[in-house]
Amino acid sequence: MIKPDGVANGHTGAILEDIIKGGFKIIALKYTRLSKEIAGQFYAVHSERPFYTDLVNFMSSGPIVAAILEKDNAVEDFRTLIGATDPSKADAGTIRNKYAKSIDANAIHGSDSDENAQIEGSFFFTAFERF
Repeated sequence: MIKPDGVANGHTGAILEDIIKGGFKIIALKYTRLSKEIAGQFYAVHSERPFYTDLVNFMSSGPIVAAILEKDNAVEDFRTLIGATDPSKADAGTIRNKYAKSIDANAIHGSDSDENAQIEGSFFFTAFERF
């Protein structure tokens, strides 16, 4: 998911290009805006964490681009492509190194496991929206 800061800063096209150049096939793509309620549902796993309210507010602050990507070893390769959560610690050339401004406004979200990728993909897309 390209987060509100990545979209607002005009990086959507460049981020998608980096994803495609990284060997990923986009099988679903959606430009949308999350309400606070929907953002809260998506990040419910973090509901007891101190940053939850700020995260929900941020993720509902502007449009996002949700996607399902396909590639062998997709989760691990995507996490490498996007870089560390803190862009100051992200490797040169990673998406967060190039487009993120802070640990909070870090341009992009990537699933941390195959199981979560399935859950998160189903959160945004029906079977009819996948190609």
